[in-house]
Amino acid sequence: MKTIDYQDARALMQPGDVIAFGGRAPFSMLTKFMTQSSVSHVGVVLQTRVVEDDSGRFFNQIIESTELNGFTGVQVNRFSDRLSYEGDIWWLPLCPTLRETRFDQRRFYDFLFNQAKSRKPFDLSQALMSAFDIFDNLRGPGYNHKDYSRFFCSELVAAAFEQAGVSGSINASEVTPIDLCRWRIYADHYYLIKGEGEPEISRYNSRCPSEWNCA
Repeated sequence: MKTIDYQDARALMQPGDVIAFGGRAPFSMLTKFMTQSSVSHVGVVLQTRVVEDDSGRFFNQIIESTELNGFTGVQVNRFSDRLSYEGDIWWLPLCPTLRETRFDQRRFYDFLFNQAKSRKPFDLSQALMSAFDIFDNLRGPGYNHKDYSRFFCSELVAAAFEQAGVSGSINASEVTPIDLCRWRIYADHYYLIKGEGEPEISRYNSRCPSEWNCA
C-alpha cells in the first residue's frame, strides 16, 4: 500500500478501477466485523468526458449501490463528492495487462448503466448473507444464489467484471467487499486516498475470482 492525494491520483484513475471504503457507521462496522476486514463498501470508477469540449476534460465518477441523495440502490456519483465520506478510502487500480487483454469496456459500461437506469434497489438480505460462509460449500443456509433483481455494493462490481470478461463465470451474489479487494485482478500497488493510521487491506490481490464460481 502507498498513500496518495486525490489531486495526484485523479488523472491516473481509469474505468474499472475499484474504490474501497472503510466506514464508521453502524452497518459499516457490522460488515467489517462479519468479514473480519477493514473494508465495508466498494464502488467502481467510471469516466465522463465533457461534451463538445476538445480539451479532453473528464470527470471521475463512481457507480455503487449505496444509500445517498435520498435513494438506496445503484447510482452514479462524482467521485470528488465522495471524498467527504467518513472513513477510509482506497484506490485499487486494475491490472494493466488484464485491462489490455481481457477488459471489455463497452460491456462493462453497458451493464452498469443499465442497472443505474433501472434504479435497482439495494439488496440488504443478500449483503448480509454473503458474509455468512459457514455452509456455503453445501449451498446451505446463508448461501446466495445469483440474483440481479437487486444489488449490494460488491455484487454490482463483481457482476460488471464478469460481464466485461475480467473474472470468468462467478456467483457475484456471494462476493463481499473484502472478497472483491482480494481478487487477483489488480496492479501490484494500491493507494490510501483518505484515512488515519494507514489501515491496510489484508491479502490484497491474492485470490483467483474462480473461487467464487457458480459450480
